[in-house]
Amino acid sequence: MPTFVLASASPARLATLRSAGIDPSVIVSGVDESQVVDVPPSVLAQRLAELKARAVAGRDDLPADALVLGCDSVLELDGEALGKPVDVEEATARWRSMRGRAGTLHSGHCLIDVAAGAERTGTGSTTVHFADVDDAEIEAYVATEEPLHVAGAFTIDGFAGAFVERIEGDHHNVVGVSLPLLRRMVRDLGHSWPALWSRP
Repeated sequence: MPTFVLASASPARLATLRSAGIDPSVIVSGVDESQVVDVPPSVLAQRLAELKARAVAGRDDLPADALVLGCDSVLELDGEALGKPVDVEEATARWRSMRGRAGTLHSGHCLIDVAAGAERTGTGSTTVHFADVDDAEIEAYVATEEPLHVAGAFTIDGFAGAFVERIEGDHHNVVGVSLPLLRRMVRDLGHSWPALWSRP
């Protein structure tokens, strides 16, 4: 069984993988995300995922059989890429522009088989319909500080779950890692998805 490595500091991605039976090692890439500019939101998410995976896959201290997954998520609204808000004011303004509308959450994925020197990439896109929340709800949500740490200023599996009316697409993709897409990538690299499951 290959050693699965998650090149992300996201607790939500880690929890999603664990709930699907995969208990990865976590190695944060430390990639400077500001180096990718002037590209569409979906391309931004994909390129950052690739940079993160390649940075970790190039380390000397990795197990020889490592499968390294890099991911990055971006919310697209009006053609603009929305990552993590820089402060409370930006998070508040973001939610005032998002409420009652729909955006597209893009999650880029890059999976590298270190032993084989092979790589697979893919982007999952899910439409998210936001509730028409009022100013008091926005203020209370921003006060939790949750939106300050996540792409798009919301998490569907956290306080903002009640502020998402519905989605079109893969739920896990909104959390940050599309399990169906990842399964296809694992299989494309010649590995068995069930073989990655951790068993007692």
